[in-house]
Amino acid sequence: MVYICRKENFNAAHRVYNPKWSKAQNDDVFGPCANEYYHGHNFELIVTVKGKPQPETGWVMDMKKLGQLVRREVTDKLDHKNLNMDVDFLAGKIPTCEVLIIEIWKILAPKISAITDRQAQLHSLKLYETANNFVEYFGEE
Repeated sequence: MVYICRKENFNAAHRVYNPKWSKAQNDDVFGPCANEYYHGHNFELIVTVKGKPQPETGWVMDMKKLGQLVRREVTDKLDHKNLNMDVDFLAGKIPTCEVLIIEIWKILAPKISAITDRQAQLHSLKLYETANNFVEYFGEE
């Protein structure tokens, strides 16, 4: 098995809060991330696809097609957006990195499988919110 990786970046703002809670409880649990005026990050998304190199091309997957897919389906929809208000696939959800990465998986996994005629599959996603804070997801729920 060979693992190929594609890195994409996007900038977005969000507010981490639970609308069912009081302001005091949100502030206590989420701290400055619950700021009513939002806050932003320069996110980095790493998409890892696994498969066997195909005899005709030597590729697991065409990296150009992978990059186009990630930009079209994910980063173009997130870049310079407010994750709480502007992103349809996050509607009604608390836009933490954990929730965001699961929603990205739901978008990319079936599309990668389809593009490669099921010869490759999404292996993992890694989403950096800051240089020190990131989440990783392998599709397990």
